[in-house]
Amino acid sequence: MDIKQRINVFVKLGDFLSQFTTSGIEKKDHIEGNEICFDGFKHQIKIAKEHNSWFTENNIFFALESWSNALKNSNIEQWLNKYHFNNKIDGKTVVIIMAGNIPLVGFHDFLSVLISGHNVLVKQSSNDKHLLPFLAKYIELIEPEFKGKIQFTEEKLEHFDAVIATGSNNTARYFEYYFKDKPSIIRKNRNSVAILTGKETDAQLEALSEDVFRYYGLGCRNVSKLFVPKGYDFDAFFKAIYKWHPIINEAKYANNYDYNKAVYLMSEFDMLENGFLMLKEDESFASPIATLFYETYNSNEDLNNRIATKTDEIQCIVADGFNSNEVAFGNTQNPQLWDYADNVDTIEFLLKI
Repeated sequence: MDIKQRINVFVKLGDFLSQFTTSGIEKKDHIEGNEICFDGFKHQIKIAKEHNSWFTENNIFFALESWSNALKNSNIEQWLNKYHFNNKIDGKTVVIIMAGNIPLVGFHDFLSVLISGHNVLVKQSSNDKHLLPFLAKYIELIEPEFKGKIQFTEEKLEHFDAVIATGSNNTARYFEYYFKDKPSIIRKNRNSVAILTGKETDAQLEALSEDVFRYYGLGCRNVSKLFVPKGYDFDAFFKAIYKWHPIINEAKYANNYDYNKAVYLMSEFDMLENGFLMLKEDESFASPIATLFYETYNSNEDLNNRIATKTDEIQCIVADGFNSNEVAFGNTQNPQLWDYADNVDTIEFLLKI
């Protein structure tokens, strides 16, 4: 396969996923492979939801819709335009060790390996093991040349040439040691932050609530911490996020809310809360579920200096006019294909192995 063939396969996959959106499921007659795969994928969504109660139907559909939008021909070509692909590449086998915090969280790595012309050996998280294998079968159905290039395993990893692994800071140390003799990308814990000035519009703050609550805040691109000016009044923030209040009716979220609130109260920590979210002043970046940490700042220069020392802990900065790398309010969970995790260019890495 040349690069145009590989791109075409993923464009077709995007078309297939376009039938599963947050507005509902709609079968489209023109989608290749639908007669074999449509009902089967509906069943896999049901299984994924039953297996992991954090994977609600809405969050699964949000992830599928996001990938459908990303896998447009124009997007893929814009992403890959700056790279030089060798159509006669001798495909290496690349291991991907995936996290399982949100639906299809490892799909970008999976896409990158295959679009580069390599073979992929996937070790999935037990929390997210139903959707991707089915999509791999769909890819093989519409392009049989992919057969033999995609493998999934739960066994010891053997016979591979490079590694892309995502995990916690603790598992990253293990990965770094275990894969020290292989080319690798090892990702650690990261979190996202939002910088508020007090001049945000209601629409911006409402959009920020999507960055906070989507996927229950479990993703590395979810905002888990706010930086606010000294004396910041949180009333406008609490009003703007109120549309998410039904989240407290979901059992796992409510249990985390109640548990963390009890811990804070028993520890006599100061906090603000509105019945479904707690705000706690804390220097850490990784806040528990149903909690946002915050810190105050005196000036942009002060904040710039603090953030500069913590770049290896931050995935996204949500702001309006803070720096050139900021993400607009409400957009953290809609990255472009060229928005690489940890700012490590996966395609560049894959073309060099």
